[in-house]
Parts: sequence; structure tokens; C-alpha cells
Amino acid sequence: MTAEAHCAETTAQALLSADDAARWAKLFKALSDPTRVRIVEYIASDDCAQVCACHLPEALGISQPTLSHHMKKLVDAGILTRTQRGRWADYAVDTDVLAQLRAWPSNCRC
Repeated sequence: MTAEAHCAETTAQALLSADDAARWAKLFKALSDPTRVRIVEYIASDDCAQVCACHLPEALGISQPTLSHHMKKLVDAGILTRTQRGRWADYAVDTDVLAQLRAWPSNCRC
């Protein structure tokens, strides 16, 4: 097989759209920090539908402002949802987004 024939075969598949690539990049960027991965894993593995963030700073060894920063990144990326409860907030993993992340890359063109 010539190089030209090989290249013609491999370029037949369409590239991921720019919008879809930006969406995936936002998710991966939010998960590019080890503390955020720990947070998502902890919340996703909890038996309850929502988790209060009140005890996470001590468990993670970080300050409350640092936790707020990480939680905001995860909420902005759509990985977590946030429900305000007085002074504290309850967080839950968006199960649809988590399922998409688990299935990637096979479903990235959905």
C-alpha cells in the first residue's frame, strides 16, 4: 500500500467538531487536578445522592477557600451539581456526565 492510499483511508473519518472538542477539553481540564479527581471519586462513590462539602477541607488537607475554588471548577464544567443549604452547599455528581466520561472516546461524537 502506498503512503497516499494509507493517508486517504485514515482521513475518511470525520474529526470531532470544534464545539464537541471544547466541551470534552473543559471536562478533562476540570479533572486535570488530583484534588478534583479525589473530590469527584468521593462524591460519586457516596451512597447518598448529595454530599455536604463541610468536612471535605479537613479530609483533603486543604483550606475552605481552596475547596470552594475546586468545587466551582467542577460545577462550571458540569461534572458536579450544587444545592445551597444555608451556609453550606450539597454537591452531587451529574450521572449523565459521569457516564459520558466513562464511555469516552467511543461516544465522543454523540
